[in-house]
Amino acid sequence: MLRLTDTQSKTVREVRPATPGRLTIYACGPTVYRYAHVGNLRTFLLSDLIRRTAERRGLRVQLVQNITDVGHLVDDGAIDADGEDKLLAQARLEDKSPFALARFYESAFHADLALLNVRPADAYPRASEWIPSMIALISRLVDAGHAYVGADGSVYFAAQSYDGYGGLSGNRLEDLRAGHRGDAEALVAGKRFHADWALWKRAGKAREMVWDSPWGFGFPGWHIECSAMSLELLGPVIDLHTGGIDLRFPHHEDERAQSNCAVGLATGEEGASGSEGASGSEVVSGSEGASGSKGPSGSEGASGPEVVRHWVHAEHLLFEGRKMAKSTGNVVLVSDVVARGYDPLALRLAFLSSRYRQQANLSWDAIEGADRTLSRWRTAVAAWAEHPSEALAEDWSAAVLQAFEDDLDTPRALQVLRRLEKAEAVGPGAKFETFAWADALLGLDLARLVGQQVAVAALPPGAAELLSARAAARAARSFGDSDRLRDELAALGVSVKDTPAGQEWALI
Repeated sequence: MLRLTDTQSKTVREVRPATPGRLTIYACGPTVYRYAHVGNLRTFLLSDLIRRTAERRGLRVQLVQNITDVGHLVDDGAIDADGEDKLLAQARLEDKSPFALARFYESAFHADLALLNVRPADAYPRASEWIPSMIALISRLVDAGHAYVGADGSVYFAAQSYDGYGGLSGNRLEDLRAGHRGDAEALVAGKRFHADWALWKRAGKAREMVWDSPWGFGFPGWHIECSAMSLELLGPVIDLHTGGIDLRFPHHEDERAQSNCAVGLATGEEGASGSEGASGSEVVSGSEGASGSKGPSGSEGASGPEVVRHWVHAEHLLFEGRKMAKSTGNVVLVSDVVARGYDPLALRLAFLSSRYRQQANLSWDAIEGADRTLSRWRTAVAAWAEHPSEALAEDWSAAVLQAFEDDLDTPRALQVLRRLEKAEAVGPGAKFETFAWADALLGLDLARLVGQQVAVAALPPGAAELLSARAAARAARSFGDSDRLRDELAALGVSVKDTPAGQEWALI
């Protein structure tokens, strides 16, 4: 049974799907206004590792990862973001339309994932294409008394209407202040309470990226986007929600409040101890968490049943001891790794050398070391393949799987394989079978010949959008639309096949 650290209870808990045999995951994706750096990509690797591990136990995984292409404002560390939309600001700098900019960086994001062997999600909903769903969700919250139209024409979530606020991040409403610059009273004049946040921001028609709504022209707040897309695509019970630790507050805390209120889980009548999930299925608390302490047994959120049953966050990645930032000049992209002559999967191996829930310090020396290990293992696997076949070394494979299922202890899994590599009692045929079996979890292409480079071809213009639309159509079981989009992709020279892991594409 897979066990993962739950941010809300601060314990390592078993992951038991609400629907037997089916694991649902919502992963916060990129804001597509720039290239993803390696710290972002470490976070995006998290859902891929969870998926591969779950599938080893026969679970069918449904993974949705959003694309934020509107509504993510510059001051995103405050409870109510302020400033200009990140896409609009970058589009002005690059002299492009905001949607052209978004599609360019979205394609770059998918190319980076392919280089790191991160398998595609089942759906990549774009925020800009889900505005009607967001408007419907906001209307529902207004009707239920959890949101209101402020004096400035924007729609705000009434933070005090949700008793469980702060259960994920530990923040208390009375200690929070809305994010703003300048005259505080003027900027929060439309609110009833200082910590309320905007679900729909009123804007004039002159602003790019605006939509009509019952409350006038405007655009959605960043937090409501994930609530609308996750609830519609995955339903009112979501097994896992992943993202970077920086999203825990305010993004995930606010999303949690919105989603719980939208499905009628606002009051938390049931206590945390021994509570059941929204579907009535039990969640069993695991043993020690990252801090070594135990949380409430069987907790399903701090205030009873919740939409998201398990929050999983990846910690920050430092590069050579410092947080990656333009100001310090240490932002590293996948293209930088390739330009130095390293296999991009050396970056994946370097990520696997530390646990997702621990802050990691990456360096060029670490990437070089991972590249050498990758080459050595591929050479060994190729040599072992020349020997007569033998049965899988089950004790070793079981140890690898146990490490993955124990809160994704990937460093321990790598240690097992290093010992197996040198184990004289294990024949070369068995080593080949075991490394090949383990590679389904690792995703390192160990059967690839040493020196053989990965050829990741660029998608034709417009193909990335069609692939995302087709994945969404299949997730919604709109098979007629799915077939039509397959034909459109074929006309562009892209073939698509459906697999248990989702759709896969190749250039014809």
